Amino acid sequence: MNYALKRTTTAVIAGLLALSLAACGSGGAKSNNTAQNGNNSGGAKGDKVTIELAISKSSQDSAFIQQDILDEFEKQTNIKVNLQLIPAEQTTTVLQTKLAVEETPDIIQYNLASATTDLNLERNFEILDDEPWASRILNKDVLSAYGHIYSFHVSQDTGMQGVVYNKDIFDELGLSIPKNFEEFLAVCEKIKASGVTPVFMPYKDNWAANIWPAAAFANFVAKSDPTFFDDLNSNKKKWSDIPEFQTFLQQQYDVYKQGYTNADVLSDSYDMAVGKFLNKEVAMMFMGDWLIEGVLKQDPNMRLGVFPIPSEEDASLGASPLGGQLFIPKKAKHLAEAKEFLNFLGSKEIAQKIVDSKGYVSNLNDVTTPELPDYKQEIVDNYITPKKTVLTTDAYMLVDRSELYRLLQDQFAGGLTPEEVLKAWDEKFSQLMADKEIPGF
Repeated sequence: MNYALKRTTTAVIAGLLALSLAACGSGGAKSNNTAQNGNNSGGAKGDKVTIELAISKSSQDSAFIQQDILDEFEKQTNIKVNLQLIPAEQTTTVLQTKLAVEETPDIIQYNLASATTDLNLERNFEILDDEPWASRILNKDVLSAYGHIYSFHVSQDTGMQGVVYNKDIFDELGLSIPKNFEEFLAVCEKIKASGVTPVFMPYKDNWAANIWPAAAFANFVAKSDPTFFDDLNSNKKKWSDIPEFQTFLQQQYDVYKQGYTNADVLSDSYDMAVGKFLNKEVAMMFMGDWLIEGVLKQDPNMRLGVFPIPSEEDASLGASPLGGQLFIPKKAKHLAEAKEFLNFLGSKEIAQKIVDSKGYVSNLNDVTTPELPDYKQEIVDNYITPKKTVLTTDAYMLVDRSELYRLLQDQFAGGLTPEEVLKAWDEKFSQLMADKEIPGF
């Protein structure tokens, strides 16, 4: 999911809004699911076929590999799905190697935004425009790249990124959601005075330092410079050309320097966050709504919400690219059977089962979105429905972002100013784009 795809925030939100969080209509196209009508190449009447599905160990909670679903697929089709579990830190390297030496799994679970940069999407993966489930997709943008559907998912949820906050603490202190940076600092001051740490920054995990700028940059661009990412990705503009980007980096740093965070921001890690919220040690964190889900699993009574990064007046909530899609390599050994597995998952009955079990916002016109948790319903009501979300910068970047994360870390180590962060990233970004042979670099 990058800017070259010509995706717009309007398209993403329009797709989400189309659901209205109600039954998606019973008149939708019926699934042409070969797994259920018996027309399959590996089918129950032939020899058993085993297909390989590669997935990171960190994604073992994926809805697509629930054992009951895999068992049902095998029962219906005589096709067994064997999981290749790859260590999380090695996932990209292992998949790149497998694709390069043509030892490809039949299916890969990955992130579309990352697949475009890491795995050479166009060269290595099947276009899925004509698959039976594709005509029933409500929001094709979250599955598409370069004008085609390359991935599969039954959900159109994108992780929402902003400021996760404890509603009880806000209520106890009489606080309201801040609409700009000055109001945010005032909120921090009142929380600090109460004896609670206002903001938890777990920047030992350097990616976490990008939550604030990824949303702040995108919000500014959407409102003030809508062609920026086109210009950036064709080498007509640079990150350091936008003075406001320096301002947004300085804002995040000021929250730390003014004493509104944990002291050890470069020693504390993301895996501490759930405990910090459960113990009410902290009131806020710059993070995605997946953190809320993690906290509620341990204490369903916690009242958490999320509001936009307050970098500008009345900012939009950041929407990160959808993750965990399924892809089929062009050189899969069992191409037909792999497509059949996606058809099975996309069938009305199985997709409904997955959507219900995971609380997804359905992306199929005949599959109903279940009742959502309060925090997610609030996001829909307050941000998605009124179209107050913006795709974060990750959606538009064509290269690996690891070096950017390290540069953001360096700012908190006191080694770089915001201007130096952006200029150093300009240099690395240009190098990475040139390495990928992007036109203009």
